[in-house]
Amino acid sequence: MASNGIRDRVAIVGMGCTSFGEHWDRSVNDLLVDAAGEALTSAGIALPQVDAFWLGTLFSGQSGLTLSRPLKIDYKPVSRLENFCATGSEAFRNACYAVACGAYDVAMAIGVEKLKDSGYSGLPNIGAAGDGTRAPLTAPAMFSLLAPAYAGKYGIEPERLKEAMTRIAWKNHRNGALNPRAQFRKEVPKETIACSPLVAGPLGIFDCSGVSDGAAAAIVVRAEDARRYTDRPLYVKALSFVAGPAAGPIDPDYDYTTFPEVVASAADAYAQAGLKDPRAELAMAEVHDCFTPTELVLMEDLGFSGRGTAWKDVLAGVFDRDGELAVNPDGGLKSFGHPIGASGLRMLFECWLQLRGEAGDRQIASVGRGRTLALTHNLGGAPGECVSFVSVVGSAPSA
Repeated sequence: MASNGIRDRVAIVGMGCTSFGEHWDRSVNDLLVDAAGEALTSAGIALPQVDAFWLGTLFSGQSGLTLSRPLKIDYKPVSRLENFCATGSEAFRNACYAVACGAYDVAMAIGVEKLKDSGYSGLPNIGAAGDGTRAPLTAPAMFSLLAPAYAGKYGIEPERLKEAMTRIAWKNHRNGALNPRAQFRKEVPKETIACSPLVAGPLGIFDCSGVSDGAAAAIVVRAEDARRYTDRPLYVKALSFVAGPAAGPIDPDYDYTTFPEVVASAADAYAQAGLKDPRAELAMAEVHDCFTPTELVLMEDLGFSGRGTAWKDVLAGVFDRDGELAVNPDGGLKSFGHPIGASGLRMLFECWLQLRGEAGDRQIASVGRGRTLALTHNLGGAPGECVSFVSVVGSAPSA
């Protein structure tokens, strides 16, 4: 890829994140005010010191007025954008590039989504016109295709694959049980997960992420200015976003055991950050566990496991909170749900807490062992036709 990157040119100096859940008594405005206020307090600045804003939301508002109205922003640029489930991450990417190029000194990336009172039981559907040839599949149905394809390609007994999928859900709910901001804060026994009612194909209820409301925000500045705001900034090492040709459903060579877009964005991000062995170099990863087989496949697409081996690593506890590489230590989408505009920034918020040693009882051991890098990942769309975002951030500038 032709991306040059902005390694160590931008730093995060403040972050905020609301709790995620069924916020029947809180509006989009309330969530935005809370997330922005916490981020500003974290950075030690007032709203007028922010030069420009990037707002990510899919269905909870149109135009920059969605943010400027509740925050009472006086005549500053506010850009509203969306990019499927990578919407929050896309707001962050744009804010970082704006600061890196020198257009602004201080920028805010903020994402919000309010889904619980939208009338949708899952993610809203844009309902774009088509030519009538596309199968009307739900998201669980589309992602359920990953499991039998993976088992068939690598000769895994369906029972063993189900065990690995169950352990992914168990791990993420176990992590979320410790997180005060998570929607679901209860451990779920493996037996309950494995025997839950089926939703689509082999996917049960606990193989699917939930629906929630939430918001999260980040303040970014040039790296050389970071210590004016905090003595523990996070430095942006890599930002990669790709959109694929969306040919998977009609490509006879596509086998539903990989997301090519994720492979491409990960390779680009690793090149920007100078990573050679992500499993050994990263302290943690927050990945897009919209469904349990998604997380399984992502372990291979992101280079954490060899092809056909991620299920073994999952069962061995490699990606547990206290394992070799903590994956979704905050509980992931399984515990938080997925308010589209906020999820990418929520992932970044967990990196902020963990790399700064502020996660309390949830603190991962790898940071104490000297690892200083964290990864976030979002994908939006469906297998074979999606967008993918990968970021790498670190608690220290490169040597």
